[in-house]
Amino acid sequence: MPTDDGTEDSRDTLDLQLPEELVALIAEADGAGGPEPGEELLDSPGSWGPVATGCGVFQLVPVCIERDLPLVSRWMNDPAVAAFWALAGPESVTADHLCAQLDSDGRSVPCLGVLGGVPMSYWEIYRADLDPLARYYQARPQDTGIHLLIGTVADRGRGLGTTLLKAVADQVLDHRPLCARVVAEPDLRNIPSVSAFLSAGFRLAAEVDLPEKRAALMIRERALRGLL
Repeated sequence: MPTDDGTEDSRDTLDLQLPEELVALIAEADGAGGPEPGEELLDSPGSWGPVATGCGVFQLVPVCIERDLPLVSRWMNDPAVAAFWALAGPESVTADHLCAQLDSDGRSVPCLGVLGGVPMSYWEIYRADLDPLARYYQARPQDTGIHLLIGTVADRGRGLGTTLLKAVADQVLDHRPLCARVVAEPDLRNIPSVSAFLSAGFRLAAEVDLPEKRAALMIRERALRGLL
């Protein structure tokens, strides 16, 4: 379970001017016929739409294997990413990881993070209460988890992770009314990731020994949203 490293609610009233590249990606996703079976477990992240951030217009676009596999596989083979995701190797390694989610009941939705029309990050939005993670902490119904990797070196180390984590956590809370908490479990050794979550309003709830890593259990609570 790997990770990496806005405006107020007024963003709901913004007239967003979307780049043509982002419009094309959204249209392609819409043409696929709506949510995949079971995606209602997460209230269809692909339909959440664009959001204005301090870094530009951002949107989660569900992964399409045929379109996105080469890009995601290239990111997974970056040594800085591979150290925590452990998915380096031929495209088939990444394909197996993506298909395990896409062919399942929708409890985990892999997405590209598209910023200013450019795919620049990979996300997994997942039901933490239905995930093996729930065996290691006191999960609550509808807990929603986030995994994130920033794809290119040029986009790392300049605060993008913090900005986008806050934006996506806000989207989870906006579009999943039954979800009271957004959670994450970055590797404790991944200091930039842990720092990004803390800066995005998550708190360090515990250190958790998972099968593949010692993780920092990060939680952002709806009840405290107005204070962050």
